[in-house]
Amino acid sequence: MDTSSGREIELKFDVDDSAEVSGLQNLPGVAGVEHPREHHLEAVYFDTSDLVLAAHHVTLRRRAGGDDAGWHLKLPIGDSERQEIHAPLAGESLVVPDALARLVRVHVRDRALVAVALVRTRRVVHRLFGPDGEALADVCDDRVEADRLVPEPAHTSWREWELELIVAPVDLLEAGRQLFHSLGIRSSAHASKLARALGDRFPIEPAPAPVATRSGAVATVLLAYAHEQIGALTAQDPRVRDDKPDAVHKMRVATRRLRSALATYGDLLADEEGTTHLRRELRWLAGVLGEARDEHVQQERLGALITSEPHELLLGPVAERVAGQFAVQASAARQTLLDVLDHARYYRLLDDLDAWLAAPRFTNVAYRSARKVVPELLEHDWKDLWAAVRAVAHAPVGREHDLALHEVRKRAKRLRYAAETALPIARKSSRRLALSAQELQTILGEHQDSVIARDLLLHRSAVEAYLHGENTFTYGRLHAKEEATGADAEARFRRAWKDFPRPE
Repeated sequence: MDTSSGREIELKFDVDDSAEVSGLQNLPGVAGVEHPREHHLEAVYFDTSDLVLAAHHVTLRRRAGGDDAGWHLKLPIGDSERQEIHAPLAGESLVVPDALARLVRVHVRDRALVAVALVRTRRVVHRLFGPDGEALADVCDDRVEADRLVPEPAHTSWREWELELIVAPVDLLEAGRQLFHSLGIRSSAHASKLARALGDRFPIEPAPAPVATRSGAVATVLLAYAHEQIGALTAQDPRVRDDKPDAVHKMRVATRRLRSALATYGDLLADEEGTTHLRRELRWLAGVLGEARDEHVQQERLGALITSEPHELLLGPVAERVAGQFAVQASAARQTLLDVLDHARYYRLLDDLDAWLAAPRFTNVAYRSARKVVPELLEHDWKDLWAAVRAVAHAPVGREHDLALHEVRKRAKRLRYAAETALPIARKSSRRLALSAQELQTILGEHQDSVIARDLLLHRSAVEAYLHGENTFTYGRLHAKEEATGADAEARFRRAWKDFPRPE
């Protein structure tokens, strides 16, 4: 099904029956006001029976009538701004299109979407035009009749105005607000028609995320960081489903950061079994995301390596064979990822994360001062990194040596994420430690990518080429170049480690 997307930027105002729309031609940049047009709209709003979409300020509706009849999904991206995604109507069907349903699945999970409200609106539209005839904004005078359908029926009616931008600068919103306030008209107490229709059943605003401070308890440091990462994970879910650039990487990083924080701050958490379960499930999700991400990374890496080769050294259909292999593997990895995002195991992980955030169980350590405990945790992770670096010297050359360097990378990554959590406690020293750990992670990431590339060249590309009777010279040459890249990365790692700071 075809969909389209745009941004909705609007303000709402409560008005009584005697209010009259006036003064619009005096707004900045407005050269004319179109003769009012009347529409009759009917919208059915969909949510879960416990209104989980409303709790996340997400609106999903089917609208008939007006200029924009169709299915509308509105996702919040700011105080007065939302991303609006449209899908066409399919006759009289009240089944939510899958193209929209999948974008809210991170909230809905495996619960059913049902009709929760019916809203009928008589709308009078005053369109504002600029000096060149461009449509700037709409002022909509709405008279609304609304029926709440769950959890028990209720009816209400009201009148409201909306000022919605089309192409005008955001400054027009503030000018409109001031104009209406000068007429005695106040901003709406409700964020949406749905909120007003649901009345006292509209979900209450959740408590804000805790703010980590130097003088506060160390528990707030963990909770503030966890809120941020869980928010990033859920924000990327619909972007991954829509195959947006870098979405898989960002979701994977959020998953890894959260898992790492639960490990670093493990002494704060009283439910050891529950914490172990969360870390295990986060590792599973990160692994699935990683398979999809790694195929993309290696495709770009080997594609660039092949392109840089002199033409006379490309013996056989090297580029075509490698590209074809990646096309098959990348497609399979993406399908596996999409299957996982629609799997009950993933939904239960999201449920468990919600439950943990709502009621974490802490040990007495969690209530100690952050400025006392956080440095101790950083020191512990630094010692783990130091031990991993020492182990490299004793690892035999070959696979064990590569694995030892990969372990250093993982320890550097964990220290980096731990240092990020400490930024509210000691910004300067934590930032220096995080950047140094990130440098190690990046260098050793290059080494690990070269290890994976060599394995693909040898065991996937060269073997398949050999079985097809093709010349394998070029694959051996590319393998040797990746060996040199790996050796260079290891040398850079050793230089960087000499100046690596210790937590202060």
